[in-house]
Amino acid sequence: MTYRIDIQKAVSRTFIPSNKQLQLWATKALHKKIKSAEISIRIVNQKEMTALNKTYRQKSGPTNVLSFPSDMPKKYQTVLPFLGDIVICAAIVNREATKQQKPKKAHWAHIVIHGILHLLGFDHETKKAAAIMEPLEIRLLKVLGFANPYQQGVKERS
Repeated sequence: MTYRIDIQKAVSRTFIPSNKQLQLWATKALHKKIKSAEISIRIVNQKEMTALNKTYRQKSGPTNVLSFPSDMPKKYQTVLPFLGDIVICAAIVNREATKQQKPKKAHWAHIVIHGILHLLGFDHETKKAAAIMEPLEIRLLKVLGFANPYQQGVKERS
């Protein structure tokens, strides 16, 4: 298995997990789903996320994570197929963790895995689709030592 995970941090002065942690969580989401891939994870502020959300989803305000699957034709792919980009708003993720009373690392792991699964084609737009995606997230997080993110009032191990 070969994965290249490029991490860009366009924000500072807020909690952001280490590159090693982000890469571990992304790799866990990719493992057993795809043999090799290149992705980028960009950590941004609310201003940049708001602009992206407006431009690509026609929604106002920031969101926690956006996934941008690659549409590059396979014939132009390199040795490692480019799967796409995920963009994470640090302020939103940290605020959600506090509001939901979850350790920040646990919530960040969930958001990274959630974004990667979107790149792999999973979604939660219907109950049927969510019934596939959410248990997968729960299993991946459990392997990493984190509790079910969909249970209220459950503190996750950091």
